[in-house]
Amino acid sequence: MRTLFLDFDGVLHPEFCHESRHFSCLPLLEAVLRQVSAYDVVVTSTWRHQYPIEVLRDRFSSDIQPRVIGVTPRFSRLEDVPDVLFGYEREAECNAWLRDNGRVLAPWLAVDDRSWLFRPFNPFLFLVDGKTGLTAPMADALAERLRRV
Repeated sequence: MRTLFLDFDGVLHPEFCHESRHFSCLPLLEAVLRQVSAYDVVVTSTWRHQYPIEVLRDRFSSDIQPRVIGVTPRFSRLEDVPDVLFGYEREAECNAWLRDNGRVLAPWLAVDDRSWLFRPFNPFLFLVDGKTGLTAPMADALAERLRRV
């Protein structure tokens, strides 16, 4: 199985938007996930610090909920961070989740709006404009990218 690491703020809604707009881009992501069904979703968003996985999973449509399988560990609690990932918190968290779940060799992609949380030119990062969140053209590009991973 393939893994999609998912941020919320700046991806599923614009960064710093009013709470009434929270998850306004989620239907676009869910449409992508319906097209490319070989992916499980793991939440990387800081929302995982405030809410348990069950609450986060409930944000998704009933057909997508079973594919939301977990959250990444907090960077501050990671042991044995590879030197090349020191300073790239989100990528280190993704790497730890992959290692802990026996998916180190499995394809993965992170959808995020903060490039500095990943190594420069990371081929496993799909970057979204945090001012808009996921848009229809970006969703089309994401679906194409997921088909190629």
